[in-house]
Amino acid sequence: MSQVAAQLLPLNIAVLTVSDTRNASNDTSGQLLAERATEAGHKVVERLIEKDDCYALRMHVSRWIASADVQVVILTGGTGFTGRDSTPEAIAPLLDKEVTGFGELFRQLSYQDVGTSTVQSRALAGLANGTLVVCLPGSTGACRTGWDGILAQQLDASHKPCNFVTHLKAVAGVEGQHA
Repeated sequence: MSQVAAQLLPLNIAVLTVSDTRNASNDTSGQLLAERATEAGHKVVERLIEKDDCYALRMHVSRWIASADVQVVILTGGTGFTGRDSTPEAIAPLLDKEVTGFGELFRQLSYQDVGTSTVQSRALAGLANGTLVVCLPGSTGACRTGWDGILAQQLDASHKPCNFVTHLKAVAGVEGQHA
């Protein structure tokens, strides 16, 4: 595995924008995540926009978690405090294990850009059936912070001392990552 780990292991990533107002022409957050993933050598296998509805979000994410072909799901939007923001409530019950440090690190990085407003971010990540599920705020800046500051390294199999890749479903024919 050491020779394989030194090489890029392209992951299949699904991107879900949670918004009542965005569409394909103005979804800058989803676009940024798709571009960053592709530039890093990963494959965006599906990209959707869904209204902030708890059960619709669970439906899409559950389908990707159950799929053998999706290793990472990234959601953008619905992590704030408004009455419509329900992404963490929709996704948390689907997770086998929460990556508690993700939200903590995201808020630490975000503090540099938005100051104490970062305390209103309910960024979340966890593992479910060998799939990494990440919930980021809906702003393009927040998605840039999440990708550049955390996900770029954690989705890179060569990042040491540890990364998420070894915890994910079989990637590109590599056996033994997920029991």
